[in-house]
Amino acid sequence: MTLPRKDAPSELTSGDFTAYGDPFSLFGDWMREATASEPNDPNAVAVATADETGLPDVRMVLLKSWDERGFVFYTNLESRKGEQLAANPKAAMCFHWKSLARQIRIRGNVEAVSDEEADAYYDSRPRMSRIGAWASRQSRPLESRFALEKAVATETARFGAGKVPRPPFWSGFRLVPVQIEFWNNGAFRLHDRIRFTPHDNGWQKQRLYP
Repeated sequence: MTLPRKDAPSELTSGDFTAYGDPFSLFGDWMREATASEPNDPNAVAVATADETGLPDVRMVLLKSWDERGFVFYTNLESRKGEQLAANPKAAMCFHWKSLARQIRIRGNVEAVSDEEADAYYDSRPRMSRIGAWASRQSRPLESRFALEKAVATETARFGAGKVPRPPFWSGFRLVPVQIEFWNNGAFRLHDRIRFTPHDNGWQKQRLYP
């Protein structure tokens, strides 16, 4: 696929991209272009949660799947993000693709993925990544790098050449959107912004001032 120049109008970068009737088709097109143009991890996304005091917390994760049900990422459930989402199952995401001068912002409620989904994804990971999930007490204090390496060695020996099952404390979350906004860079800071919100079993869209 030939990517449009950033200063050239196209179906996606001109006002015509408002013709999209649903955000998932537009998300798919933008993700495909990002996959072709971003040098690293086009599926990297900032995920924001809030702690018990309401203080926001944000970190980068990798989007592992998406469809019309929502956007899925995986984590240690005992991590800070896992605990925050268990207490307050709401989150926001922001994709930013510097190569395309675009971003997508998503807000919504969060739900756990099924055990079947989590098992299928976990089994697709490299073996050492699966072992690492057992070894890492994510977000908790670590006395030294050596302690982490020792934990990895211990888990490697424990599983030997056998199957590495998914830990009971490791699974995925699906962000179910209540708002999806597409942002495309414009000259002189006159950006294009379109916001989609659910409406009557479909989606309502609205252009926003930059």
